[in-house]
Amino acid sequence: MKKLFTVLILIIIYSCQSVKKNNLFLEKRIPVAELKKDVDFTYQKLQRFHPNLYWYISKDNLDHKFDSLKITIQKPLTPNEFFFKLAPVVASVNEGHLRLRSLSRRYSKAEQKEFKTKKPLFALMDYKIIGDKLFVKENRENVGKIKAGTEILKINEENVADLIKKYRKLYSSDGENRTFQKYFINLTFFNYYTLENGYLDSVKLKTLCDNVIDEVQLKRQKKKAKEASEEKTLPKVTADQKIQDYDVASKSYNRSFKFLKSDSSVAYIKVKSFSATYAKKFYDQSFRKIKNAKSDYLILDVRDNLGGSLSEINTLYSYLTNEKFTLIKVPEMTSKTSGMYQNYFRGQSVFSSVLSAPAYPFFLAGNYFFSSKKNKKYYFREFASRPTKPKENAFTGKIYVLVNGASFSASSIISAKLKFENRAVIVGEETGGANDGTVAGVNNTVILPNSHLVLPIGLFLIRPNIEFENKSRGVFPDYAVDPNFEDIFGTDDKILNWTLEDIDFRKTVTGK
Repeated sequence: MKKLFTVLILIIIYSCQSVKKNNLFLEKRIPVAELKKDVDFTYQKLQRFHPNLYWYISKDNLDHKFDSLKITIQKPLTPNEFFFKLAPVVASVNEGHLRLRSLSRRYSKAEQKEFKTKKPLFALMDYKIIGDKLFVKENRENVGKIKAGTEILKINEENVADLIKKYRKLYSSDGENRTFQKYFINLTFFNYYTLENGYLDSVKLKTLCDNVIDEVQLKRQKKKAKEASEEKTLPKVTADQKIQDYDVASKSYNRSFKFLKSDSSVAYIKVKSFSATYAKKFYDQSFRKIKNAKSDYLILDVRDNLGGSLSEINTLYSYLTNEKFTLIKVPEMTSKTSGMYQNYFRGQSVFSSVLSAPAYPFFLAGNYFFSSKKNKKYYFREFASRPTKPKENAFTGKIYVLVNGASFSASSIISAKLKFENRAVIVGEETGGANDGTVAGVNNTVILPNSHLVLPIGLFLIRPNIEFENKSRGVFPDYAVDPNFEDIFGTDDKILNWTLEDIDFRKTVTGK
């Protein structure tokens, strides 16, 4: 017990020192020569590990961008000042998964405890970015008496339009796709703002509403005793909620299933993320219900689904076909050892790392033996690249897949496969993820030696088992339906409504 107590004390001391050291480093100005070394280091790692680096940009063009960046670095920079210079060059690869990560300020246990007693500063309102403008979509607690539909012009004297333009340079979609960016900036705007400014207790907003410009002071408020108590005593998740991957904090389901017609002729499955959590049970139960109901139509909604597990979409696809299939081609790598560079220990605590260390040699050996070489290319055996049999309760009726610009990664892979096999009608707008595949799977998370910025590099080229279009674009819908993204409140679901109308028309023509 004495030894255990000593270890715990040492871990606490190390944690405190780590927080202090990290935050001091954020203010450090790194010499020009070291920053340029980080630029070269970044490019070297991309060339070493990224399996399709010049897919959307030529080598000459990317060489020029990295060389030009070094010329612009003429004075010492802090790590995050350097981030805003390097990130756009990394993003110019135009591969949506590839994004440089900045360094965040760390907080002590006491500070984290204090944060839990306060409400988030920005999260009390819902926002929507349209073009270069930021609007308040909903103000649930009437913070600052700001009306829904109000435009926020400035945050602490910074023009919102300038911030949006700045942050848009930090990421990309796949290839020449342009539908992804408008969704992703809505997800990340305040993350980037917090990166630059930290967790603030208050901000001054300059707003525009009904042609009147106003200034509003937004302050972080203390949680009421009842709110804090409710957060500590979260309700238990039922077995049914678990299967739908229920999130207690947001009170929302990751997966949901229902019938949209009283006669159960139209089944509807919505998947927000392919998390793999309880996926097999969810699909087993859902497709049993669909079969028992003898539904003629299935609507699969993967709008705003940024992707996730290949295993889950392989399982899902096995319920959407009555033929043996192979979902993806065997993933490609840059070398036979690439898979061994996966981040085995990343994200683990010191204690869990010690416990998992004995299994590390087996992890390395497994990745090596799952790799192979053929025709001067290296491949990795992945479950979804093997032939799979359809499920007993596979749906054989008409399938509609609803997509938009935030349908990315795994969502695009399953959509591309269903479209290619003529197994589904794709409805909506071009997906944010590429039709011909992506670089993802697992990462080698590289730490730049001098700035300590983080660069996760996808190790596998994952492509659906189809004939490629080679258009550098997303999955194009069979029926394009404008989701009217410019509508701030977005109450009218145009894509789903079009689909239901098309089903009604088909029923009229076919009689079912």
